[in-house]
Amino acid sequence: MREIILNKLKEIEKEYHIKILYAVESGSRAWGFPSEDSDYDVRFIYIHKSQWYLSIDPQGIGAKRDVIEVPINDLLDISGWEITKALRLFRKSNPPLLEWLRSNIVYDQQYSFIDNVRSLEKEVFYPNASLYHYLNMAKNNYREYLQGSEVKIKKYFYVLRPVLACKWIENNETVPPIDFQELLNEIISDGPLKTEIQQLLQRKMAGEELNMEPRIESINEYLDKEIKHIETYCKNLNVKVDDSTQKLDELFRSTLQEVWD
Repeated sequence: MREIILNKLKEIEKEYHIKILYAVESGSRAWGFPSEDSDYDVRFIYIHKSQWYLSIDPQGIGAKRDVIEVPINDLLDISGWEITKALRLFRKSNPPLLEWLRSNIVYDQQYSFIDNVRSLEKEVFYPNASLYHYLNMAKNNYREYLQGSEVKIKKYFYVLRPVLACKWIENNETVPPIDFQELLNEIISDGPLKTEIQQLLQRKMAGEELNMEPRIESINEYLDKEIKHIETYCKNLNVKVDDSTQKLDELFRSTLQEVWD
């Protein structure tokens, strides 16, 4: 599958006359709890040639789209963000982008761009943005999937992971790791709750369907308590970060020169 993905990325470069700076796996495979039938969610950052940026129409407007989306099939979902879009989102501490930077499944990495982005992460990271992103994800999935006496049991991971990510931010004040097992080991101590979660994880990765089953009370109790705690924590958190625009402008210009000159 890796070869198919790499060939598709090369096709995209030729078709759109771009250079791909970074391409990774996202979603359940990167999070560490794929099922046997999980598709591949490939995300990339790309840059156009210099003249594309020297125009009276800004990127992202009209025909100058700042995303590339390949038609999705049952196995493969590929999409990418243009570099200035990615850097604007990085300036806002966009959680999906920060996760891309931590993916342990890297398909392509060219030039110095990603290393330079990572060097600025501590200056840019705004915990409020990530906390509210993960909190809303946890609350929405918890409300939709885990409230009945029987629940879509695989959805536990789509609530547990954002809750654990919030706890990581609270404890460490840094971007949380993308891997679910790393989050679990850091946040939840050995005991019955962790054992329940580990057993569920093993079942999911073994390919069990994990559809409707009686809910797991110990996990529900943990999630209910922590979601309420995180809501209170977020309301009382007040963190300010410096404006990184100048440094990100310089990074964009230096990358443009490095890639095309």
